Amino acid sequence: MDTAERVLALLGLLQQRQVWTGPDLAERLGVTARTVRRDVERLRTLGYPVHASQGVGGGYQLGPGQDLPPLLLDDEEAIATAVSLLAGAGGGVASAGDAALRALTKLDRLLPTRLRSEVRALSGAVESFGRGGRTPVDPDVLMVLARACRDQVEVEFAYSSGPRRVEPYRLVSSDRRWYLLAFDRDRDDWRTFRVDRMTAVTARTWHFRPRADAPDAATYVHEGVASRVYARRARFLVHAPAELVRDEIPVSAAVVYPAGDGRCEVRAGADNLDGVLLHMALLDHEFVVLDPPELAARCHELGTRLRAAGSSARPEPG
Repeated sequence: MDTAERVLALLGLLQQRQVWTGPDLAERLGVTARTVRRDVERLRTLGYPVHASQGVGGGYQLGPGQDLPPLLLDDEEAIATAVSLLAGAGGGVASAGDAALRALTKLDRLLPTRLRSEVRALSGAVESFGRGGRTPVDPDVLMVLARACRDQVEVEFAYSSGPRRVEPYRLVSSDRRWYLLAFDRDRDDWRTFRVDRMTAVTARTWHFRPRADAPDAATYVHEGVASRVYARRARFLVHAPAELVRDEIPVSAAVVYPAGDGRCEVRAGADNLDGVLLHMALLDHEFVVLDPPELAARCHELGTRLRAAGSSARPEPG
């Protein structure tokens, strides 16, 4: 092996085992102990913290560094990593989904073609369960969309409202679903699409230039799925901190904004605002209806009905 190849082989060995003795490394690499010491110094120059200790149980050990260095993965390790990331990104592991997808797109650049079919086959055997999981989506669709966002190429797909041709901007995840924020070429406007409703997803070869008026992806999608898509919307002033109220309302149900003085504003949408009003009443915080006016009147109507129901439920005196 030449020097570069040998140093990479040494790095791979150090990542496989906690401690290596100098003679063991020399034997595995087919070099002298002196060459091993020189190659260890080369790794240190590149920023890898290789520690050396003397005596029984001593040897060379790769320690943690200030920055995450490149990892060397063999075929089995690459497949295991990719399958785990697919499970996290597509199967509903809500807290890890975004990071898993970002890592998967990086790994996708390096994954050999011979391994991709095996990764797809194994990912089909991975499922997830538990509370708070997302609606499952096809990991291959996520990968096509992630690549298209990364490479800035248009995407075509079938949707419930018909075929769409878009400029994909960002993939956004909530506690329940994956969404794509994209500029719809046919409608000349920004749109949000549920990934689990997209079929026949295909990346085109046509590149686009990112638009200067692109909204903040997470904020735009959050406001859209919680309020903007509904014909009826409501605003409430809640006498509780925004951080507390956010923990009590699912992110897909409402958007919570700080309002100062320990209060917050809640915006939500629904086909029937009675459900939103009931949810607000059950939060156990004082609140005021800001909009629409008819919802405030509905509060008085329901309050009168509830008081009457409570009065009629009192037991007759014995």
